Parts: sequence; C-alpha cells; structure tokens
Amino acid sequence: MPYDDKLQAAGEPLADAPLLEVRNLHSRYGPVRVIHDISLNVQAGELVALVGGNGAGKTTLLHTLSGLHPSSAGTIRFAGNDMTRWPAYRIVTAGVCQVPEGRQVFAPLSVEDNLRLGAYRQHHDLDWVRQEMERVYQLFPILQERRQQLAGTLSGGQQQMLAMGRALLGRPRLLLLDEPSMGLAPLLVDEIFRVIVELNAEGVTILLVEQNARAALAIAGRGYILETGRIVKTAPAVDLLADDDVRRAYLGY
Repeated sequence: MPYDDKLQAAGEPLADAPLLEVRNLHSRYGPVRVIHDISLNVQAGELVALVGGNGAGKTTLLHTLSGLHPSSAGTIRFAGNDMTRWPAYRIVTAGVCQVPEGRQVFAPLSVEDNLRLGAYRQHHDLDWVRQEMERVYQLFPILQERRQQLAGTLSGGQQQMLAMGRALLGRPRLLLLDEPSMGLAPLLVDEIFRVIVELNAEGVTILLVEQNARAALAIAGRGYILETGRIVKTAPAVDLLADDDVRRAYLGY
C-alpha cells in the first residue's frame, strides 16, 4: 500500500496550498545570524532539493523546521497550521520527520530496536509497526540480515539506511533528509538515492538537503540554491542543472 494512503492527517492544507510554507525565516546562534529571510515551499507529493556548500546554513534550516533550533523571525506553516513555535515533539507528531546529518543512530542498540524507537508514537498500533518494519526491510534488505546487530557496528551506508528506516517508522507526511550521501561510496549513494525516488513515487513528500548538487537535482522536481544563509536561486531542477552559474559553482563543469 502506498505511503500516502497511510499518512495521518494533522489538519489538511487548503487545495493547492503548500504542505510546507516558509516565509521570511531568520535564525541565529547568539548574535550571529545564520538564516537570512528564507522563503520556500513544498507541495504535497513533491521531491524538492535544497543545495549549497559547507556552511551555507542547510542543517540550521532543517533544525529550525524540526523545532530543534528556534527561529528569530518569520513563519513556518505545515498542512495549514502555523508551527513556528511548536516544540519538536509536536512537529514530529504532526508528521514532519528528519533524517539527521551524520545518521545519529543509537549505537548501543540493535537495528531492530532503533527502528522500534522510530515507531514510538505508533506503539499502540502493533500491526502497523510490524507491517512498516517489514516494508523497511524490503527497502533495505541488509537491515533485515543484521536486525539483531548493534547499530554502532554497521558501516556508514548501513547506518544511513537505518536512519532513513527509523524516520519512515515515524509515519512521515514530510521527510527531511540532511546530507544522506555524506561520506558514502558512489555505489551506496546510488542505492540511497534510488530509495529516495521510490519513496517519493509512493507518495512521501521530501525536502532533500544536499551538498552533492548534481545527484540531488537529478532526482528532484524543483530546487533551491542556498548561499551564506540566503536563497539565491530557485527553478525546476532540470533548469538548475543547465544553468551555467549553478554548473560552475556546484556541479564542477
């Protein structure tokens, strides 16, 4: 069954309104402003790429969307609700699930226990949890082979798969992916991006944050370019791939 048939509603956006709408967002660390007047949107069912170099503010933006870091100005709306000041647990409950940079799996716990933690807010529905764990194992067969192995002993690629699986068990309406290709061999990057495309085809809305601009834009429908905390360009992904300035700055040719 496609994921969009199983998603929990937390208030529905108006017809044609974005699932995620960010307007004039600012965020800072002490006196240092990191995010400057960012506006973006993601429609239900989209795969949108946000690309930029190291230090551009990509992770800070995702942490702000997830409630892990406060905004200093601007608004964040999700499914028609203003969630700008919501605590992180409420944002997750609404269906916004993040796969963090660096995986951040629970190293002393088994693969299976990591996945069960992802399903914490669904613990009352054991049949759904079992079904979705099997779905994760279908997406990432190596995790099923190693379901009793300690997460900290997995390879980097396997930990990335586990972090994505854990987020899927949070029953996402919007999946935030932070640098899923970081530190992975090219073959593993291909596998991770194949799964991202498959999830999006099944109805999962995705905001993909990546330094690997070519790989991200190759699978996205639209893209945003972030530089020093500001959105400097947005267009359909195919147009960004053909843009001479983007190619020179981010694609290396």
